[in-house]
Amino acid sequence: QVQLVESGGGLVQAGGSLRLSCAASGRTFSSYAMGWFRQTPGKEREFVAAISRNGGSTYYSDSVKGRFTISRDNAKNTVYLQMNSLKPEDTALYYCAGKYVGAFNSAYVSGGSYEYWGQGTQVTVSS
Repeated sequence: QVQLVESGGGLVQAGGSLRLSCAASGRTFSSYAMGWFRQTPGKEREFVAAISRNGGSTYYSDSVKGRFTISRDNAKNTVYLQMNSLKPEDTALYYCAGKYVGAFNSAYVSGGSYEYWGQGTQVTVSS
């Protein structure tokens, strides 16, 4: 089992940047595919980005492609989401998620694929 704790959210002006971090407990972080999702009140949870266990594969939603970058440091048990050129429509509660994959180097875009979720960190982008 793994526990996930997000940090790095906050209030930023449009065009600004934030870096979210997700720290995972446990010693097998490198066996987990990771993802970032976001949700606003009244809307369904939305896929943002995903990364395979070794970082070799990454996927992005069309809405963030070219602006956001997902990365991971397995030595630090942490996955990151670098968010640049932020827009007001990026305002949401951002969650990181983990899925045990063992030795498979796959990334997953469906929230239903993930077993573990953090509590979320709020990102607010002002216009």
